[in-house]
Amino acid sequence: MQLTKGMEYFVAGFSLLSQKGLKRFVFIPLLINVLLFGGSLFFLYDWLTQGFAYLNGLLPDWLSWLEWLMWPIAILVILFSYSMVFTVITNFIAAPFNGLLSEKVELHLTGQPINDDGFADLVKDVPRMLGREWSKLVYYLPRAIGFFILLWMLPFIGQILWVLFSCWMYNVQYNDYPFDNHKISFKEMKDTLKAHQGLSYGFGFAVMVLTSIPIVNLIVMPAAVCGATKLWVENYRTQFRS
Repeated sequence: MQLTKGMEYFVAGFSLLSQKGLKRFVFIPLLINVLLFGGSLFFLYDWLTQGFAYLNGLLPDWLSWLEWLMWPIAILVILFSYSMVFTVITNFIAAPFNGLLSEKVELHLTGQPINDDGFADLVKDVPRMLGREWSKLVYYLPRAIGFFILLWMLPFIGQILWVLFSCWMYNVQYNDYPFDNHKISFKEMKDTLKAHQGLSYGFGFAVMVLTSIPIVNLIVMPAAVCGATKLWVENYRTQFRS
């Protein structure tokens, strides 16, 4: 089943993290994720604590129990909304390193380099990589706003749509790195992923679930890059070889 196979590719990404020759390329994306994700969650928790304390001070004593209701709601919103938004932002910053990691994973899996560019050429390519991340951000934001509104207007249907959208975006976010390394357009990449929806939603669902788990989510980004590259090599690479 393609859905299960997509999940398996993400899981396979974790085993690639420790492969000889890849560890040093994993370190920088991992460090960026730990610093930004971990730091932001700390400040967000502090902000929520102060906010709830302020709101609790405004409530009469007989309504103080509402604080215990607000915390679970806030945590659910953070897990399923904040994680997706922050992932997009973090990957924007880490894009050049994720692209390099994907390139090295493909070399490890196939034994064939994508190109022979040196470090100077990689630096010159950074603006293009950031432009690609900007395309993903432009694609994501208006849709995220629309689905987020539906999340509150149509609770049950909205939640299903938000989960499906999140799965799709995690899939787009990480599968784009190997596609971009081969200079395949953003539109062509999306069309290809849509043609294999089982793989796409299975992979995205697995990423979404682990991204919502504290501590574990700190290593999801490099693992997802590795898993997506393996998915590319075994399913799409031949299709785009000249």
